[in-house]
Order: sequence, then C-alpha cells, then structure tokens
Amino acid sequence: MERIDKILSNLGHGTRKEVKALLKKGLVEIDGVIASDSATKVDPDKAVIKVSGEEINYRKYIYLIMNKPAGVVSATVDKHDETVIDLIDHEYHAFDPFPIGRLDKDTVGLLLITNDGELNHKLIAPKNHVNKVYYAEINKFVDAGNVNTFKKGVVIDDGYKCMPAILDIINADENGSEVLITIQEGKFHQVKRMFESIDKKVVFLRRVSFGPLKLDEDLLEGQCRELSEQEISLLKEI
Repeated sequence: MERIDKILSNLGHGTRKEVKALLKKGLVEIDGVIASDSATKVDPDKAVIKVSGEEINYRKYIYLIMNKPAGVVSATVDKHDETVIDLIDHEYHAFDPFPIGRLDKDTVGLLLITNDGELNHKLIAPKNHVNKVYYAEINKFVDAGNVNTFKKGVVIDDGYKCMPAILDIINADENGSEVLITIQEGKFHQVKRMFESIDKKVVFLRRVSFGPLKLDEDLLEGQCRELSEQEISLLKEI
C-alpha cells in the first residue's frame, strides 16, 4: 500500500503539493470514488486510479538503456558537469533513477539507469560474475603475452589484483590496437589502469555489453529508451 500523493507524483503528475491540489479539486478517482485526502493509501497494482477522467498506468520501477556520450558523468547530480540523469526525459525524474555502476566521464556506450535497488546490487556485485564488455583503442601494439597477462589477473597501480579478464585482439600493429576486453568488476578507471599496468594507454573506450544486454545500435549518443519486458527478465535472471 502506498500514499496516493506519492503514487501520482512518481508518475509525473506534479510535486506532492501539486498533487494535493488535484485531490482538492476532485480530479482524482480511486475505484470510482472521488479521493480528496493526499494520505489515502492504495494498492496501485489492484486499484483503478483516474486523474481528470483518465486511467493511469502505475509502475514502481523504470528501466532505461542509454548510449552514454563523452563529457557526461555517471551520477545523479554534479556541481560542475552534466549528468546522465540530465539527459533523460523529465517524466522519469519523479522515479529518482540512478545509473547502475558508472562509466568514466570520457567513456561512451551502454549504461543502465533504474530506480530498482535490488537489481542494481545484483548487477554490480562481483560475486555474481556479470560480464561487462568494452571496445577499446590502445596507443600501442597489443600481443598474445598481454592476453595471457589479463587472463591471469592484472595488478594495477594501487596493488590490487584484478579478477581474470578476457582480452580479444581485433587489430594490432605498431601504430596501435583495437581490442575487446571483458571484465566482471567495476573499479575506478579499471580498464584504463589495467592497460597502464602493461605500459599502454586507452585512447578510446566504449562499453558494448552489460550482462545479457548489448548496446542498441539505433541509439545515438545521449539517447536512451526503456528496456523491453524480455530484456528486464533477462537481467533479473542473473
């Protein structure tokens, strides 16, 4: 059971104060009865709720996939930079969404945004071994020896030994390399620090998959869409 004012606010019908005004005007119905008390508790999954005669479609959680652009931080608020939450439609803001994990400011690609705390915990917990795959451009030649080093677990600058990672070479020569790297952790600047540990630099980084989800090629950088029911089910099966 949830308060009617919270339900309507979460669905984008205004602030609690604005919703209270709707109730006072008699514009809200619960199961055919005019509701006037903002503290009225309702089971939104069972009750028929109407605002100005239109039935609302209640949902507790939202699930978005974004193609994150460079220059934007993976946070809900930031004093200096634009955040990924600033990029999503305002209608979603009432749900208090947040990014699952983070992508560095200059990293682009797949980012999940939700208000489902349980799913967030499940996806970022290393013990669940959720693969995150990145396409990276490296400033130097990447060879089979580097592949083996990543497979054993790279020790980064602070002495932490990363979990084994899969490094696939797409192209490599003396001018640089293109690779795919699969990790199951999300340490701060991890991919960049892993390559720095073998004296190489990441010059471009894009996350192309997260668990069962792949980056939607139809999304331009900065765009997002809601996940399908099938995509949500795949995530929850992890």
